[in-house]
Amino acid sequence: MPTQQGQRKRTARKSGTSQAKVSSRGTTSTKKRTSPGRFATEQVGRVGELKLTYTKLDYRTVISHSYFTTPWKLLPPIYLDDTGSAYTLLVNPSGGLVGGDHLSIDMIVEQGAHVLISAPSANRVYQTEGPASEQHVTIAVEPGAILEWFPEHTIPFAGSRFRQSLRATVAPGATLLLWDALASGRMARGERWAFTDLENEIQITTASGSALLERYVLDPATDLGVVGLAEEWDYVASFYVVNDAIAPEVWTGLEANIAALLDTKPGAVLGGVSTAPVPGLAVKLVARTAPDLLAMMETLWAAAREAVLKLPPVSLRKY
Repeated sequence: MPTQQGQRKRTARKSGTSQAKVSSRGTTSTKKRTSPGRFATEQVGRVGELKLTYTKLDYRTVISHSYFTTPWKLLPPIYLDDTGSAYTLLVNPSGGLVGGDHLSIDMIVEQGAHVLISAPSANRVYQTEGPASEQHVTIAVEPGAILEWFPEHTIPFAGSRFRQSLRATVAPGATLLLWDALASGRMARGERWAFTDLENEIQITTASGSALLERYVLDPATDLGVVGLAEEWDYVASFYVVNDAIAPEVWTGLEANIAALLDTKPGAVLGGVSTAPVPGLAVKLVARTAPDLLAMMETLWAAAREAVLKLPPVSLRKY
């Protein structure tokens, strides 16, 4: 039976004003309130850690080490085909990020392992009058390993503040397929580009020391009153394919194929592909709707899988 204190924590969490903190042992402590019935906004938020190490064991990739704290939850990997790839869902059952949340993911994909990462739903960022919500991801892909990173897109609510960083190191012979997407907001509620501010950074470094850095800061309240050329679109996405052992003609063929695929939905999707500063390709695109975004993601992913991994498309499960 839940305790009275546990019930208060859940109720406050839903309202976005919780200051309760849950430790890895599940105990709960409550900080001092600044006034009756109200918590200080600077005290709201949780620090959630997710640490994962993947190891190839016989013909399958398994999680050899894991550690997580609230609000992260870990489900066992799913095996969708006979490749032995460990399909893992990133689960945050709290429903999203509130101001002051600091979530982190530290992941190691050991030599020869194959991992596919996704999420059951979009990453929601709620309105805040205080600190920003933050999520920081650190990934190491060891020699010969494969990581396919395809989480759902992020939805910043009106009045939200969000900071996100993803840093990946890719060892010799390793493969990284990385997708990152952002919605303009909750369009059905008239919240297009209505968040307070948002920062996003992706850095990919290879064994040779070459690095790719994508960083943008969006602030709709600037003097210009716009977020740039993307303002008329509802979704922005990046797709990176990295491997230092692929022959140049493979990259040339894949680049031409991706360029042609980006032209298949004129007016619904606009994008471009180019050679990246690391061994591979970089794709940037904007889309009108979520179905347009999802369809293009699946199309580009399938093309990259076939060219680089010599594997057919994978059919994801979200449960």
